[in-house]
Amino acid sequence: MIEQLHRLLPGILLCVAITGVAILLQAVEVHFVGQAYLEALVLAILLGVAVRTAWMPKPRFIPGIAFSAKFLLECAVMLGASVSVATVLALGPFLLVGIASVVAMALGISFVICRVTGLPLRMAILIACGNSICGNSAIAAVAPVIGADSDDIAASISFTAVLGVIVVLTLPLLVPVLQLSLTQYGVLAGLTVYAVPQVLAATLPIGALSNQVGTIVKLVRVLMLGPVVLGLSLLARGLRTDPTGVRTNKSRLDWQELVPWFITGFLVVLIVRSLGLVPQVALPPITYIAATLTTIAMAALGLGVNIRVVAKSGVRVTLAVTASLIVLGLISYALIRVAGIP
Repeated sequence: MIEQLHRLLPGILLCVAITGVAILLQAVEVHFVGQAYLEALVLAILLGVAVRTAWMPKPRFIPGIAFSAKFLLECAVMLGASVSVATVLALGPFLLVGIASVVAMALGISFVICRVTGLPLRMAILIACGNSICGNSAIAAVAPVIGADSDDIAASISFTAVLGVIVVLTLPLLVPVLQLSLTQYGVLAGLTVYAVPQVLAATLPIGALSNQVGTIVKLVRVLMLGPVVLGLSLLARGLRTDPTGVRTNKSRLDWQELVPWFITGFLVVLIVRSLGLVPQVALPPITYIAATLTTIAMAALGLGVNIRVVAKSGVRVTLAVTASLIVLGLISYALIRVAGIP
């Protein structure tokens, strides 16, 4: 145990150090600009890429970096089940079905767009999930399930993050153009903006009602991550690899192969949270721990990125992410009109 820790420690400490710098830079953003346009999670992966570009980590750092990129990320996914069933039921069955339908249609169309633009299968899945559900968090959750590598994850998160900032800045401009009410704009923001903090940034300038509606819709959209990841774990077994990097095609399957341990943990945490067995005072620390572990994992993924591969796929990723987001916006607007949301 001590020997294993000694082997992992250098790489873990390197990832933690990069995470600390990323959190500091986010705090600087908030201090001078008023909000974090680039979250610590995105900054961590960008800093990791920058460090890897300027300096190749020595062999003694590699085990800890790999551990952070995989195991810590899986722990973060498990702890990230923070939406309760009660939150879902508060929206009513019709809107709930509408949100699920928007996510399902956006997933399928985004995946097709990515494949048509020539993106690899794993990257297409990552971008489709990121655009359709919750941006970086969805990409981070889906990545270990489909066996995505650092280059795919870095490219997906980097371009999705940039576009997410653009959406936050431009979405409020659609209110007068589309003549949206506060409730309608809240639903539109909740269905299209990637992260919960970005929903707050996009809706608060419009009104408190938009903010409340957008936040609830967004939280329910985030909850769709559970079924999607579970479904991918069942359908995409062939995309995952064994510890040697070889694809597994065994005829006999066990539960752990079909459903990774952290997905089972995610569902358990979700049920426990919904039953009210987790004290309210414990929720903020759990959320903070999950976010910190995810950021450390992103730093590790950045350290494993080959910048040449990311640059090579830059134009195609940009086209795919942009087209997918436009489709998501059109589907969301159609739901608002068809559902007759006042």
